[in-house]
Amino acid sequence: MPYNIAMNISKDLISRARIHIPGGVNSPVRAFNGVGGDPVFFDHAEGACLIDVDGRSYIDYVGSWGPMITGHAHPEIISAVQEAASKGLSFGAPCAAEVEMAERLCSIVPGMDMVRMVNSGTEATMSAIRVARAATGRDLVIKFEGCYHGHADSFLVKAGSGALTLGVPNSPGVPHAVADLTITLPYNDLEAVSECLAARGSEVAAIIVEPVAGNMNCIPPVDGYLEGLRSCCDEHGCLLIFDEVMTGFRVALQGAQGLYGITPDLSTFGKVIGGGMPVGAFGGKREYMQLVAPSGPVYQAGTLSGNPVAMAAGLANLKLICREGFFEGLSLSTTRLVTGVQKAANQAGVPFTTTQVGGMFGLFFSDSDEVVNFEQAGKVDVDAFRTFFHQMLDRGVYLAPSAYEAGFVSSAHTDEHIDLTIEAARESFSQL
Repeated sequence: MPYNIAMNISKDLISRARIHIPGGVNSPVRAFNGVGGDPVFFDHAEGACLIDVDGRSYIDYVGSWGPMITGHAHPEIISAVQEAASKGLSFGAPCAAEVEMAERLCSIVPGMDMVRMVNSGTEATMSAIRVARAATGRDLVIKFEGCYHGHADSFLVKAGSGALTLGVPNSPGVPHAVADLTITLPYNDLEAVSECLAARGSEVAAIIVEPVAGNMNCIPPVDGYLEGLRSCCDEHGCLLIFDEVMTGFRVALQGAQGLYGITPDLSTFGKVIGGGMPVGAFGGKREYMQLVAPSGPVYQAGTLSGNPVAMAAGLANLKLICREGFFEGLSLSTTRLVTGVQKAANQAGVPFTTTQVGGMFGLFFSDSDEVVNFEQAGKVDVDAFRTFFHQMLDRGVYLAPSAYEAGFVSSAHTDEHIDLTIEAARESFSQL
């Protein structure tokens, strides 16, 4: 049965928040602008569930946008954070945990010889671009429509995520001179890349890509696409950067580069390696990472980078996901979910399609059998998603509040959670 959705405390909090916080939120997609209504404020989380300030529980498929791969408040992660916090929150100096994190990351990720810890995915991607420009002596960067690499100026050109949801993909405040250094091409279109590099390859420092796009919903690469990007970069002397902030340790233990067998020159990470704490990282081939200060001339710094609490959370999370069978189980659970939801849509006669890579999934209100790029993602039935979102929310299922965001399953999601979600979807589709 639908929840009683009189969110009294949440409504009071959003009213107060709008007085002192832009839009009442500290990250745009949280504002529910993409689905209408007011955001839910949460009090705590347990396993696969979020509990709001009014005491209602929701099965969560946002997972703090990816990092909660082992579920919320996992006791081993909480214990590691508590132990680290008891020794101090930040030193502004080296600690043993950041060495262990670097060793672990480099031992797992195929394309990583060296790594620098930072505090966010945005910081990681902007730093990787700086290294690529220094390594090549070139200025231009190629990115792809609908891919989101954080909110640095260079990346807010036909971006995904909240930029797409809010309908402002080219953000005011980004200088034209900076935007002119970014070339945006269609995702999953290798011919467009080849043509661009044939014309301007000698000016291009790097191609940056989400190997599985997760910010225009979940769109996997078509066959041969990532291999083609690797070949194009090799041919024209530019670097290939995989933005694995979302996919890293999420679609497979070795990330998308391990899953698809493509080794980039540089990679960016975040989410899972923080275990829920603010963290990011960029790394790659030694010849490029040795350019980073103090080893080389490319300056990058951060007071809180590699802080002991974030490292403790991330290390505990990595230890959990390295256990045998973890990703096989995660993928099976996700397949069970998307298969069940797709069947429910089919039974209701609702035009609908799903995607999945490991523990990531996408839900598209589209009559197309396959959504492979930004243009197709932009043609989904947003009104249908809005109705579906609120129907699911009423039934205790929390999806990303945007038709353009991927979903995430955790190891804490049981068959019972998934069956309840499928039943909620069946009831919700009947209302469309």
